[in-house]
Amino acid sequence: MNRPFLSIRAVRKAFGAFIAVHDVTIDVPKGEFLTFLGPSGSGKSTTLYAIAGFQDPTSGDVLLEDKSLLSVPSHKRNIGMVFQRYTLFPHLSVAENVAFPLRVRGRSDSEVKRKVADMLALVRLEKFADRYPGALSGGQQQRVALARALAYDPPILLMDEPLSALDKKLRQEIQAEIRRIHRETGVTILYVTHDQEEALHLSDRIALFKEGRIEQIGTGEDLYLRPASEFVAGFIGNSNFLPAEHLETESGAATVRLADGSVVAGVRTTQALDRGQKARLMVRPEAFRLTAAPGNAALAVEIVDAAFFGDRRRVVARTASGDEIDVRPTSDAAESNGANAASSRQIFFDPASAFLFPA
Repeated sequence: MNRPFLSIRAVRKAFGAFIAVHDVTIDVPKGEFLTFLGPSGSGKSTTLYAIAGFQDPTSGDVLLEDKSLLSVPSHKRNIGMVFQRYTLFPHLSVAENVAFPLRVRGRSDSEVKRKVADMLALVRLEKFADRYPGALSGGQQQRVALARALAYDPPILLMDEPLSALDKKLRQEIQAEIRRIHRETGVTILYVTHDQEEALHLSDRIALFKEGRIEQIGTGEDLYLRPASEFVAGFIGNSNFLPAEHLETESGAATVRLADGSVVAGVRTTQALDRGQKARLMVRPEAFRLTAAPGNAALAVEIVDAAFFGDRRRVVARTASGDEIDVRPTSDAAESNGANAASSRQIFFDPASAFLFPA
């Protein structure tokens, strides 16, 4: 069995009586892009800082290629770091900023010159070598910070909310640059964000944090299509939750009764529920249809709003019990006609696309 490149073993961090990180364990293979995702205060940045050496864990260990890093000072761990704030030296040019970590490591002038040229080419800023950070846009400054962090070939690159200060369009552009750079360099990246779309776009795997623990770790597809808990289902993507009563479960397929009295069979669940137990049925907006199909469950609703977004429609429907549902069917002809039909009607979904969680 191959040993993990980076191993985070039962890392716990306490600040007095407050436990910020509860026994987090993750193995990271070489070259992976792993994102720590979660709401503010969920422990993702604290875990990252324990890896970087900025904070000592209360217990647990961090190993790189089977060697513990805990006794190694942060400046000797040879780990690259990119922060939300660009932390560039304003009095140094772009080239001098990139050269700085090489010079403090005693690299020769010829190696520094070659490496700076390579890094600026990597982030596509060759023409900006002589400019100063104050003359650059936010996106350009972040690319300089990325080049500087990669200049000395660190085995791991840690990125803490690096794009949160940028506007949406610029974030998307830099995300594409980060993906390209990861492909071209093969560096192992641990990335912290609270933005689920960013995590889904960038990551090989996502570790979703909640209250200092990892709620689920897996590919974006795993978390979206196979959520382990209601928290995961609600945090990743858009979700509708409907009150339900659990009737029975057989081989992971549950039968439930909804608030309108309708019975739906074949709903996925990974948790044991008692007969009659209150539950919550999760259906993604894109799983709903406005026209019936074989095997679909029907839900009586009143359509209260509809809008067209090119490749998709967005419909707001209200159930008899007053729950509002976000419906985003594809905008083919049948669905388009359905959206313009009478205001009181039914919507449909495949029970196998839904998930059941305890209330």
